[in-house]
Amino acid sequence: MYRKNAWEKYTKEDREKVMDFSEGYKKFLSEGKTERACVRLSLELAKARGFRDLDEIRKNGERLKPGDKVYALNMDKNIALFVIGEKPLEEGMRILGAHIDSPRLDLKQNPLYESEGFALLDTHYYGGIKKYQWVTLPLALHGVVIKKDGTRIDVAIGEKEDDPVFGISDLLIHLAADQMKNQGAKLIEGENLDVTIGSIPLKGKEKGKEKEAVKANILRILKETYDMEEEDFLSAEIEVVPAGKARDCGLDRSMVMGYGHDDRVCAYTSLAALLDAGDCRYTGCCLLVDKEEIGSVGATGAHSLFMENTVAQLIACVEGESLLKTRRSLTNTMMLSSDVSAAVDPLYLSVSEKKNAAFFGHGIVFNKYTGARGKSGCNDANPEYMARLRRILDKAEINYQTGELGKVDQGGGGTIAYIMGNYTMNVIDAGVPVINMHAPWEVVSKADIYEAYRAYKTFLAEI
Repeated sequence: MYRKNAWEKYTKEDREKVMDFSEGYKKFLSEGKTERACVRLSLELAKARGFRDLDEIRKNGERLKPGDKVYALNMDKNIALFVIGEKPLEEGMRILGAHIDSPRLDLKQNPLYESEGFALLDTHYYGGIKKYQWVTLPLALHGVVIKKDGTRIDVAIGEKEDDPVFGISDLLIHLAADQMKNQGAKLIEGENLDVTIGSIPLKGKEKGKEKEAVKANILRILKETYDMEEEDFLSAEIEVVPAGKARDCGLDRSMVMGYGHDDRVCAYTSLAALLDAGDCRYTGCCLLVDKEEIGSVGATGAHSLFMENTVAQLIACVEGESLLKTRRSLTNTMMLSSDVSAAVDPLYLSVSEKKNAAFFGHGIVFNKYTGARGKSGCNDANPEYMARLRRILDKAEINYQTGELGKVDQGGGGTIAYIMGNYTMNVIDAGVPVINMHAPWEVVSKADIYEAYRAYKTFLAEI
């Protein structure tokens, strides 16, 4: 089923399954606009399928057996889910690993200020973005505020029909003669990506005491609505994202347009595959991590010891503590680094080498290597591993293709594959092709979503 259009094989019943599966994904994408939200949604789905907290099992001194389902959390930004298989853990696992962070704007720690009668929020962009794409869009605020006493305040403004939205202004074309002379990277400066959130000055007795009356009015609203003081921004984590739900795209409804396909489309399909996998020979795992867009660094990125420590704890609850078994388990593991790839865009054919590029509707795409230019920073999977994957996908009649991230010298990108490959496990990038990658609104094919889900599920059961 290599490099064939999946839509051509679908029966009427198949198309209904494709469309139905995409409805669940659209809901996940619309509600999971931050890493914390994705973890929360994943945990809700997992608990409904009988997954239990690995920490609680350890504390209770319980032993795990084949068929048991467990999860582990890390700072509400990582989640690892496991279905215990029949084979000993030291013989390896089958891991589907995806990231749940996406390019966005983050509020700075001291963000609120007033200028020329407007209240604004100062931001710092996160991940690789084209800054000019983020102006004149309806934006929403999502995140958490932690007060000094530990109280947690969840923030989500801009998604409901009666919510206000926010925006970043741009210079009107009538006055943009100098601006239009700039290159794309300088068309909008990073320090100008500030979000407008109000323009009404505070009224009443306080007005004469406040030089910044508009800012004071915003602080009044925050206090009344969230019991939040200005200093509480110091311990807040608020992300600025596009406002609005994921929606069908195209008259034929063959695509989905939404924010955060990179990489929540692979996160959701990996999660759904594990939840639906049933009993497997090898322990199956869905690993959802943070910080991939900035190098997988920090306590919640793939470079952290979260996964290694969790596997050690899992082995302790199955076979007893053993560092050597933990090492063997990771070495003998096979993994799909579930991450998106660039799709051929008919408007920008010059950046693609079509013999080695991914196309919409042709199924899950395997990137043997990513990296940049001379394969810098890539994983470069073994051909023996790819051969095994080809065999099981062809047997299951799953559509797949291979691709690269554009022409050799056009740029490039990375995933978490090389990080997990450091354990000497077999890893290859396998995900959904995307158009508009890293833009506020990305587009994917429903056929590719469904074929990726089928591929991930088959991987867990067959390889």
